Amino acid sequence: MTSFTLIDPTTGQAFRDVPRATLDDVDAAIARAVDAQRGWAALAPVARADALRAFARAVEDHVDELAALEVQNSGHPIGSARWEASHVAQVLNFSAGAPERLSGQQIPVAGGLDVTFHEPYGVVGIIVPWNFPMTIASWGFAPALAAGNAVVLKPAELTPLTAVRLGELALEAGLPAGLFQVITGSGSLVGQRFVTHPDVRKVVFTGSTEVGVEVAAGCARGLKPVTLELGGKSANIVFADADLEKAAAAAPGAVFDNAGQDCCARSRILVQRSVYDRFLELLEPAVTAWRVGDPSRDDTDMGPLISSAHRDTVASFLDGADIAFRGSAPDGDGWWFAPTVVLAQPEDRIAREEVFGPVVAVMPFDDEADAIRLANDTIYGLAGSLWTENLGRAVRVARGVKSGVLSVNSHASVRYWTPFGGMKASGLGRELGPDAAEHFTETKNVFFATDA
Repeated sequence: MTSFTLIDPTTGQAFRDVPRATLDDVDAAIARAVDAQRGWAALAPVARADALRAFARAVEDHVDELAALEVQNSGHPIGSARWEASHVAQVLNFSAGAPERLSGQQIPVAGGLDVTFHEPYGVVGIIVPWNFPMTIASWGFAPALAAGNAVVLKPAELTPLTAVRLGELALEAGLPAGLFQVITGSGSLVGQRFVTHPDVRKVVFTGSTEVGVEVAAGCARGLKPVTLELGGKSANIVFADADLEKAAAAAPGAVFDNAGQDCCARSRILVQRSVYDRFLELLEPAVTAWRVGDPSRDDTDMGPLISSAHRDTVASFLDGADIAFRGSAPDGDGWWFAPTVVLAQPEDRIAREEVFGPVVAVMPFDDEADAIRLANDTIYGLAGSLWTENLGRAVRVARGVKSGVLSVNSHASVRYWTPFGGMKASGLGRELGPDAAEHFTETKNVFFATDA
């Protein structure tokens, strides 16, 4: 079996080789999943719930180990990585409540009894990106398992280590062999095989909009459902009546967290013209105070970008840009990039395309209608924030902005007990929340005739 080499983004040094799966490896994994799923789906709901809780406890017992892997493999600050590992356990615990709550309906009909059942798809293929390897994986595999499916998961080639370890922990926790498998390899082979294999009955993909369109097209040919979480160009809208100090202090975390490598990053700040200059005055010290450095330190806010190639892509967005100010970043080895604030116009590339790095475009707007127009002036519709002390305005703007997840006077995007997903080119379907497991089932309707 061939392999690929992992690079520590903090040092730029190679540190481990990982097996690269062949087509036969993928097909064998799917065959094992088919066999395991039959037994798993036949278990009593309480047994599946107990198994998922055991998996959650195993993750809880290995939070520090998983976090250390993420620091080395992804460059995430250790505090963020610990949160991410704990989040996986929380998603598993929340999903463990689903098997006993996937209730169907009894529908009144003449001449008999009509009931519905939530049937698992069978085998679910999950394709995970490199920016949040643990958390995004759990959004797929936890509810899919809860609903009675088997899962074959492909992590990104750049960041497979935590997914591989989670697969091992699932076995250590007592999940049946073959039920949750992690296959490392290229998207063009492993991911594409999920799309084309007849025994993979649903695909979950998180990544770029361009690749997501191809995944959806391939699945359509097999009449295979998909959940897609794709790109974003989210707006952070600041009205004149907002608490400007609070809004400015919170803005760096909304876009520079995870070095801006976040589909939910509020990478456009729209500021009402009458307070535009004042907001920039408040924003500058908040940006320069953003601590970029060694991700193993507890006081680090931001680590490096994921790769040299990605750093070059991010840097290309600054060609000809009107840079207002920048933070600082280490020199030398590693894929470092200083947080950057750019003054932009709506037609600028940096105001329209997803940078996926620590760069934010700031633009003025005139009134409420102008703010909504600018916020919607993008193909994307994943997340966003708005800052105002006017409740009526908050409701109107929240209803007017075409995004799947919005926050008022905050930047919260993800809670495992609330739905998450995008509109327009940001994706299809929803993850997390009370209905997550149901999205991994098909509804079966059964009529029982009672008339003689």
